[in-house]
Amino acid sequence: MASRPGILTDWPWKPLGSFKYLVLAPFAFHSTYCMFVKDKSERDISTFLIVPFLLWRMLHNQIWITLSRYRTAKGNAIIVDKGIEFDQVDRERDWDDQIIFNGFLYYLAAYTLNGASHLPVWRTDGVIMVFLLHAGPVEFLYYWLHRALHHHFLYSRYHSHHHSSVVTEPITSVIHPFAEHIAYFMLFAIPKLTVVFTKTASVGAMVAYVTYIDFMNNMGHCNFELLPHSLFSIFPPLKFLLYTPSFHSLHHTQFRTNYSLFMPLYDYIYNTTDKSSDDLHIKALSRREEIPEVVHITHLTKPESIYHLRLGFAYLASNPFATKWYLWLMWPVTAWSMTLTWVYGRTFIVERNRLHKLNLQTWAIPKYSVQYLMQWQNVAINKMIEEAILEADKKGTKVVSLGLMNQGEELNIYGGLYVSRHPKLKVKIVDGSSLVVALVLNTIPKGTTQVLLRGKLNKVAYAIAFKLCQQGIKVATMHEDDYVKLKKSFNSSEANLVIALNYTQTVWLVGKD
Repeated sequence: MASRPGILTDWPWKPLGSFKYLVLAPFAFHSTYCMFVKDKSERDISTFLIVPFLLWRMLHNQIWITLSRYRTAKGNAIIVDKGIEFDQVDRERDWDDQIIFNGFLYYLAAYTLNGASHLPVWRTDGVIMVFLLHAGPVEFLYYWLHRALHHHFLYSRYHSHHHSSVVTEPITSVIHPFAEHIAYFMLFAIPKLTVVFTKTASVGAMVAYVTYIDFMNNMGHCNFELLPHSLFSIFPPLKFLLYTPSFHSLHHTQFRTNYSLFMPLYDYIYNTTDKSSDDLHIKALSRREEIPEVVHITHLTKPESIYHLRLGFAYLASNPFATKWYLWLMWPVTAWSMTLTWVYGRTFIVERNRLHKLNLQTWAIPKYSVQYLMQWQNVAINKMIEEAILEADKKGTKVVSLGLMNQGEELNIYGGLYVSRHPKLKVKIVDGSSLVVALVLNTIPKGTTQVLLRGKLNKVAYAIAFKLCQQGIKVATMHEDDYVKLKKSFNSSEANLVIALNYTQTVWLVGKD
């Protein structure tokens, strides 16, 4: 929120919470009714397409969010290499408010303005007019509006809310108070209203123009550089017509430079271009992928767990065990993601963290929990893990931690399988369960001579029993079948493994079930 919030800061539907989409429900139902029930002459496909268009905008934004977070996790071409605070995640959670606002105004225009409904699919003259008006008056007016918003009176009441995010994400581009969005909509409405009043409007012109605005907004705030410097070397005038993510990033770190919307022309005309714009562009492009000291390898759980990744929805990522009803409505996307992970078939970076000077990355195996319970999947899973370890070793990673689901039986001998296959590995492999084993062993009181092992046998239980027997501590189990399984896993006779005849042990190790 701005340092001194002005009037019309909050969105009108804020009290509705998650039910804010009901604002559009009457319009959506009416347009759908007219489309499928009324006579062909009364059908208005352009008004009916408003909801699919809003859904496309949400999907477009989410693609940019995911791409930005993935590139941030990799670390290459990053512009501002700092973490994002939790308050920024919370502040930017309602990025869809502006889409609801735009949708409401689209419906309002369709029902009240002559020429705003029953639009044709395409008109070339209208498309050309829209983009010429954007390049002319819209870019010019935005530049001066933006400079006005940096005046201390407006900045403290409105625009400082947007600049609270120094490290930007794509959705930072639309995080403004309600009053600011009113001003922006009026500005961007100039090309749209012009084609409506001149009867040259079309569905294609509206969709193309708004998609262009979303694309450029997301690109400018994505915090990684993707436009090659050679592009501007080949065609130097392009620097006046197209901004870069690093160009706009400087506006968020320096505040008093680079005010332009998408075309830096007016910054050059009025001498507000940051002198380091070109240098930062080159520096960001030359930034290589970060080499992590530690890589933690994990895996997906359920098909809908993709939404709980930080690459997905920040709100769900903060509630990893929460189940939302609307995820069932997203089954086509879920099915598509499962197909993609099956086709891609390689580990992918989920997130990057830094503890003091220690760089850590989390990599995910595109396999689900249920697949770890299928014996025939072991070869494929081991191959993926092996490839990930070799990739980490090639990069110069020091430690790989395997935080993978156990099967009860050994999947890869706690990572020992890969060490035996590649004896020249420089990276150290730590099985996640071995950390648990170490913790449990260190809680057993000194002088203990016998322990009772209860519960379902898993790889942690096997490892604890084996280590205790090696240390000369007798491990007792109540069931003969557990005794046989443990004996078999040791691959040798073990005198310290016994079947308990009573409950006299003072130390019990209790597992699942």
